[in-house]
Amino acid sequence: MTKKVYTKPELKSEAFVPQTHVAACGDSGTVYKFTCDAPRGTLYYFRDKPASGSQPTTGNRGIWLGNYHPCSAFHEAEAQSGFYWGYVDYNHNQKFEKSELVIVWRGQKGWEGHATKNLDINSWETAKS
Repeated sequence: MTKKVYTKPELKSEAFVPQTHVAACGDSGTVYKFTCDAPRGTLYYFRDKPASGSQPTTGNRGIWLGNYHPCSAFHEAEAQSGFYWGYVDYNHNQKFEKSELVIVWRGQKGWEGHATKNLDINSWETAKS
């Protein structure tokens, strides 16, 4: 017959130390700085085409935002606040052409239309909010 011996339970643990930082919230806290400088005309945007993704296909029709007049202001806007591919319809055919391409910002409230001809959003000046 074997004798039973009491052994005190032990808990061994290690501290979790992440090796790299992964932001679970994407660009949250990133502020884009840009100038509202696209030429005057009728402004359209593609709701399903964020400016960080691929450009729209020529000939497609965007969502009408209205008559656009550049405010020429220097804007600072949260990256998550709504930047989309769009176009200013210079020739009034209501269809997208590559020469009309702009990046559209919907503004603080989401109903405005600001546009820039600087199409490389990754080259824009940024800051952290």
